[in-house]
Amino acid sequence: MNEMQTLAYVQAAAVLLELPLGDEQAQRVATHLQRTATLAALLDAFELAPHDEPAEIYCPAPFPPPGH
Repeated sequence: MNEMQTLAYVQAAAVLLELPLGDEQAQRVATHLQRTATLAALLDAFELAPHDEPAEIYCPAPFPPPGH
């Protein structure tokens, strides 16, 4: 998406989610979203072999027992 399309997407999403977003706020969100999309594209283009990202590294913390 180009900058204008990203801004239009942010504005449409704000309306859909009933978020009160002013023009300047929408522009800032669009700028950050565009930057994030660029970073994601760079990561997506980087070739990883299965051993480069082992699932065993991720180990979520257990939920605390109820009442704590």
